[in-house]
Amino acid sequence: MLTGRRPDTVRLYDFYSYWRHTSGNYTTLPQYFKQHGYRTHSVGKVFHPGASSNFTDDFPLSWSEPAFHPTTDEYSNSPVCIDLENGELKRNLLCPVLPALQPGHTLPDMESTEEAKRFLRTVGTEPYFLAVGYRKPHIPFRIPMKNLAQHSISKFATLDLDYPPYGLPTVAWSSFLDVRNRDDFQQLNVSFPFGRVPDEFKLRIRQHYYAAVTYVDELIGQLLKEVDQSRTIIALTSDHGWALGEHGEWAKYSNYDVAVRVPLVVSAPALPVRNDHQKIENVVELLDLFSTLVDLAGLPPVQTCNVKRPHKDTTCTEGKSLLPLLLSNSSEYGGDRGEWIAYSQYPRPGPYPTIFPNSDEPKLKHIQIMGYSMRTERFRYTAWIRFDPVNFERDWSIIYGEELYDHSIDPQENMNLIDRAPLVAIRDALRAKLQEKFP
Repeated sequence: MLTGRRPDTVRLYDFYSYWRHTSGNYTTLPQYFKQHGYRTHSVGKVFHPGASSNFTDDFPLSWSEPAFHPTTDEYSNSPVCIDLENGELKRNLLCPVLPALQPGHTLPDMESTEEAKRFLRTVGTEPYFLAVGYRKPHIPFRIPMKNLAQHSISKFATLDLDYPPYGLPTVAWSSFLDVRNRDDFQQLNVSFPFGRVPDEFKLRIRQHYYAAVTYVDELIGQLLKEVDQSRTIIALTSDHGWALGEHGEWAKYSNYDVAVRVPLVVSAPALPVRNDHQKIENVVELLDLFSTLVDLAGLPPVQTCNVKRPHKDTTCTEGKSLLPLLLSNSSEYGGDRGEWIAYSQYPRPGPYPTIFPNSDEPKLKHIQIMGYSMRTERFRYTAWIRFDPVNFERDWSIIYGEELYDHSIDPQENMNLIDRAPLVAIRDALRAKLQEKFP
């Protein structure tokens, strides 16, 4: 989203290298606005902190001033959750708290909201680009108790299909190691990698996730009160989804719709408003935000990257502008786009879940397989193929697993249809299109 380029172009598959040094000195979305006279500011988790953003959140190239990180970030994975049985402090997955009793007497996303509000009060009439990265509903669910109280556990139910789909290749499975490493989860003794989570704990995870969404929703509401929406473009989105028991998983580390599909809400003074609940159904990508926001702001359009050499130009995007779609305010817009397709990919160190190498978050040197996935209006097709992490080369002659889901009858992707004879022609056509995209 921030570079407008795919992972294979940026060559960023883990968090241990800086793409400007290893791939190319690409112009980022905030950098483009900065180059055109905007004051740019980063609050919270926008670029992933650490080596992958040069330990500076890409300052000063992308931002006019150093990025803001909440002082209480350092406690996000610390033992600050009170065990109600013995009063001990734990590193729990489920962590409702009283913010005033937490380190710093607040929580990171509360700090980010206050910083964003402070920034907005300083901009006056100058053009600005503000990016606010909230941590929640990311795990752990360290959230105010009052938000948990808004979601009675009685309204949640276990899923009918909370186990791996029929025909699922083991390479596709996410074993949710980050969840397994939490103190409260470890007490459940869930076997690795396919053990099922107890029903009572499933309900509590869902309850806490919804409470976390409510918590951050309240903060966004507080922030928007400070925004002059008559002169401001607003985009609300996320970097990934999260499985709440779908397919028996509790994580983001896959190519399922539940893991890669995200909300995308756009508001701008130039856009027509027919009602308050207009929804456009087309399949789009986060890559498209770069060009879309540039066009909405009336800046010089960003050129499309060369298909065969997307790393060649410093300033280009592999996405497309959604402005025509937004102006039409309808899913019927076709233009010259042809079929709407969203692509994703996820790496694995091997064909079976492992603790080491971490099959959910493998380091670049351990990656041996890449799962490439495409989502059309009707189908999701995924191929897990051989990948060389040294030369960044794909080998389509070695396929470790394939998945095919028909959203017209199975929107939750619970039936892998890859071995169904009547669908062979569809499978082959989708495979050919995916291989053409990632040769």
